[in-house]
Amino acid sequence: MRTNLLKLFVLIFLLPASYLFAFEAEKPPRDRFIVVLDAGHGGKDPGNRGNGFREKEIALNIVLKVGEALEKRGDIEVIYTRKSDVFVELNKRARIANEANADLFVSVHLNAHNSQAYGTETFVLGLHKSQENFEVAKKENSVIFLEEDYEITYGGFDPNSPESYIGMALMQEEYLNQSILLADFIQKNFTNKLKRKNRGVKQAGFLVLKNAVMPSVLIETGFLTNNNEGPYLNSSKGQENLSKAIVDAIVNYAESINLSNLESISERGFGITETSDHYSGISFKVQLAAGSAKLETKPYNFKGLRDITREKEDKLYKYYYGDTSSYLEIQKLHREAKKKGYPSSYIVAFKEGRKITVNEALKSEVN
Repeated sequence: MRTNLLKLFVLIFLLPASYLFAFEAEKPPRDRFIVVLDAGHGGKDPGNRGNGFREKEIALNIVLKVGEALEKRGDIEVIYTRKSDVFVELNKRARIANEANADLFVSVHLNAHNSQAYGTETFVLGLHKSQENFEVAKKENSVIFLEEDYEITYGGFDPNSPESYIGMALMQEEYLNQSILLADFIQKNFTNKLKRKNRGVKQAGFLVLKNAVMPSVLIETGFLTNNNEGPYLNSSKGQENLSKAIVDAIVNYAESINLSNLESISERGFGITETSDHYSGISFKVQLAAGSAKLETKPYNFKGLRDITREKEDKLYKYYYGDTSSYLEIQKLHREAKKKGYPSSYIVAFKEGRKITVNEALKSEVN
């Protein structure tokens, strides 16, 4: 068994990254955007209790605030994995999202450490590249020990064994781009709006994300064990600030994904025409893929597409196709990228080198 797992590990990392990026999917368009909110822990599982606070209670408070704000919009449907202090198995949390055919799965947690570490980090599913990320995943996955027949339910998965995580890398590869987009919005809001320390967008093997067949993130909103951050996280003000930052990130994500369709732009009344679609100071690009692999930006790595650029954000490389101030032109390039085999690619926008939402960009002056 050990030999087979190691062979799988080698196979995953020897496959060209461009091949891994090819496993992408696209959900059919619909009127309502569905978000599943998951408050970590609950019931007999209190989560961490740094400084005497309870992770399960704070995570639920934040989730309920996020849900309430999203529901007020009217165009977003919210589903909760729990709305009270109950224990929910990890595999059931993903099943709730799958059965709802959700567009997003967002799991909220709070961190702990034996030092005075602080700051926020948002995870997407993948193989952890550091011992620190592995420790976070172990902590969150250890909840399965509270479940009956966990050995059968999770196929012998051992949260403490690195070998158990081998093979997770491909589980959400098809949704990795969108997951990273949402995680990036969340971290930027925490950093720029709340002035929290940015610990980055990271990958690790979280069971709660493993079986969710949609873009998914796990947010570590801060460290309860930190003497300053813990009280902030436990406060009404802190929870209100965090929830608003998460809401704004989800809305920005939904708008960015929805606005990648030209018909939705027309329906929203932006009035794009052949003579007035160049936006002042705006650079539109198509994001094809993101990952830890540093690829040469050659056509053979991107299914024949040329004019590929690579940027590094935190520890991830992001690959873009095209660069134009014209929204009609970027729409054309986006359609071309989809035909080439990137159905989950999406349009991103930059202003003065800073990434902004497509919605913001389309409110800019036209040349």
